[in-house]
Amino acid sequence: MHFYLLGFMGAGKTHWGKIWANIHHFDFTDLDSEIEKREQDTIAGIFEKNGEDYFRKKEAEVLRTLSLPENAIISCGGGSPCFHENIHWMNKHGVTVFFKATPSYILGNIKHEVNKRPILKNTNEAELLFFIEKKLKEREPFYRQAKITVEAATLNPQSFKEISRY
Repeated sequence: MHFYLLGFMGAGKTHWGKIWANIHHFDFTDLDSEIEKREQDTIAGIFEKNGEDYFRKKEAEVLRTLSLPENAIISCGGGSPCFHENIHWMNKHGVTVFFKATPSYILGNIKHEVNKRPILKNTNEAELLFFIEKKLKEREPFYRQAKITVEAATLNPQSFKEISRY
């Protein structure tokens, strides 16, 4: 079974995905890391050199060509479900899990990482909160198509037991 973890940056997809994969003996894959390997560049570098459209096409391509074992947890980028019919593809090929998080929860998790995240460079905290609120509203229709929704702030090492019962 493949579990695709969805949600805004800073919702904890990679953090919990790694922990759950370790506990339950699943393979773990971070989609952004796979894109970086194939492109031999950072996500920030890809955005800067080629733009978001190029990145989103590569993201869809890598998502569809991942070589995954039978049991895998895949942490997807925050925008992954919103482009190139990715949400429909993931729903067809596995279980999608939306990590629902409030803007303040997300802000608390990413405010010290703005230089690592290309979309957020050169923003102050107020601008960052506004950006998060705006993007969450844009992405919500895609996130809501996930098969399972979990509250990001309440997740723990045992949360995957409930998710995997799907």
